[in-house]
Amino acid sequence: MSLDTSTSRTVDRAGGERRTPSFVDNVTLIAGREITMRMRSKAFLISTGVLMLAVLASVLLGGILGSQSELPKVAVVGGATEVVAGNPALEAVPVADQDAAVQLLRDGDVEAIVAPAASEPLGIIVFGLESAPNSVVSALSVSPTVELLDPAAVDPMLAYFVAFGFGIVFLMSALTFGTTISQSVVEEKQTRVVEILLSTVSARALLTGKVIGNSVLAFGQILAIAVLAILGLMLTGQRVLLGGLGSSVVWFIVFFAIGFVMLAALFAASAALVSRAEDIGTVTTPVTMLVMIPYFLVIFFNDNPTVLAIMSYVPFSAPIGMPMRVFLGSAEWWEPFVSLAILLATAALAVVIGERIYRNSLLKTGARVPWGEALKG
Repeated sequence: MSLDTSTSRTVDRAGGERRTPSFVDNVTLIAGREITMRMRSKAFLISTGVLMLAVLASVLLGGILGSQSELPKVAVVGGATEVVAGNPALEAVPVADQDAAVQLLRDGDVEAIVAPAASEPLGIIVFGLESAPNSVVSALSVSPTVELLDPAAVDPMLAYFVAFGFGIVFLMSALTFGTTISQSVVEEKQTRVVEILLSTVSARALLTGKVIGNSVLAFGQILAIAVLAILGLMLTGQRVLLGGLGSSVVWFIVFFAIGFVMLAALFAASAALVSRAEDIGTVTTPVTMLVMIPYFLVIFFNDNPTVLAIMSYVPFSAPIGMPMRVFLGSAEWWEPFVSLAILLATAALAVVIGERIYRNSLLKTGARVPWGEALKG
């Protein structure tokens, strides 16, 4: 068999001709290998299944608990019916006399008794069993009308849970697959399998295949989470919340897909600096911090428009910050596109730098390769 350099094709003695695999062919092969290995891993499948079930269970449980909220039941005696009947926060249970009301209260069928009392300012008196029925008292209290000068567009508690959801999904997926990439790089380097791989494919193709393969898995996991959450909201009748989350979830998926490619390249490049699995944590700590800091920021400052605005334009926090602002309605229509352009440019730069570090460090075993030496080559 001889190599025809003028055509870059391998020619066998029988006169047949076989095309040399291109860069795309090598990347596709490596990406497929990464996906196949992960899909065969029981740990990956179990962790993914648990995460899917946790998301679906949280959505269904929230809907069930919300639908099961009932108004406090009160036994109403005589003339007190007129006071309770028009109160939308209480469910009146008319009784014939005081003794019947007391029996219902002791049986646990009602939370309190409302009876007429001419000596009281409101003309009624409330009886409880062992403790004061605060919910009933609050419902019967006269409250002044409250008007807000700057009403919040979204309920603060709902905003917190949405911020927590975006943050924890991004954190768990990025760390899970980032760690997987790091371990794969060091394992191949430690066992010298990488020397065999580099004899047939380039370092650039090897890195690209790893990033694409794990990015596909991470993106698929995020997409599955989004689908499960939407199905759960639909099944539990939470269509109002679904309508508010729709556009922000779409933006989250788009930003996550690009942001993960950036982080994956940095995880792979960092791991290539060492030759032992014990040293992975040391070199990947800076990248891990870039994932963890946005999570804590969105948890503690989800109600701070200034912090969210800054996060939405910083590439490493934009996958959380910008979708959160879209959900809150504080982002102009053009802002997600500007933030996405910044993220794309940063991801491209990270891939170029990561590929250089990865290529220059992959065959250097022993002591940790310094960042400066890895960049210079």
